[in-house]
Amino acid sequence: MNYVMKKSRQAKNFIQRPSYPGGRAAINELIKRELRYPEQALEAKVEGKVKVSYTLNHKGIVTSAKVVKGLGHGCDEEAIRLVNLLRFDVPKNRGVRVTFNKTITIHFRLPKQKKPSVNYQYTSSNPKQIKSKKSYKITINY
Repeated sequence: MNYVMKKSRQAKNFIQRPSYPGGRAAINELIKRELRYPEQALEAKVEGKVKVSYTLNHKGIVTSAKVVKGLGHGCDEEAIRLVNLLRFDVPKNRGVRVTFNKTITIHFRLPKQKKPSVNYQYTSSNPKQIKSKKSYKITINY
């Protein structure tokens, strides 16, 4: 007699990956809210992307962060500060303490400045023209 034994298979995702509460949209919202554009970068008008590699421990806390591709002018330090604010939810991995390596790209865009404008309003002091309610409004944008 031939007996065929089937191999027992483990789950496809034996180790479950950490997730940020709220997903990628929540990470973007946190970065948008907490980002402080560095003064040096504002003066030099630096824009671009900073790519940061970081390690999560078994509790979902960032233990180390390193700039892979940077901009300088204080943007790299600000990107590392933002990454250290992240806290992930890590599911139970059958009692195994697992560290995870992840990367994130943080975009630095100069804040939009409002264009100054000047408004003038001219109303005639001549009594005849006041009855006809003629006035002029001039707006100058530069």
